[in-house]
Amino acid sequence: MKKVTLAVRVLFGFILFASGVSYFFVTPPPLEGPMADFMKGLEASKYFLYLLKGTEILGGLLLLSGRFVPLALVVLAPVILNIFLVHAFLAPEFLPLGLALGAMQVYLSFYAAEYSPAVKALFRAK
Repeated sequence: MKKVTLAVRVLFGFILFASGVSYFFVTPPPLEGPMADFMKGLEASKYFLYLLKGTEILGGLLLLSGRFVPLALVVLAPVILNIFLVHAFLAPEFLPLGLALGAMQVYLSFYAAEYSPAVKALFRAK
């Protein structure tokens, strides 16, 4: 199982890191419909996309390095949930990506023996 966990962690980290970095260097194709409106709103905030992509880069680097993985998983949870919901409601053609990222997040957070105890501890009442 350690090899599976390592593979999932590295793949998950690479996807997030690459996605974050590509925002700053690659011009995406023009968007249409509700997704275009959504992105215009995010861009109008002047800061949010930088915060989001910076979080993806930092979280991806933490996952790739294997350091502070439970912290990265907790910080990335709302990002991954938003990716899933955006694809579910605004761009269903990319829903498989959102499902795959969600599955990797859930696996590492709740099923991977190396990281799940730290994440699960957050859900215990004291």
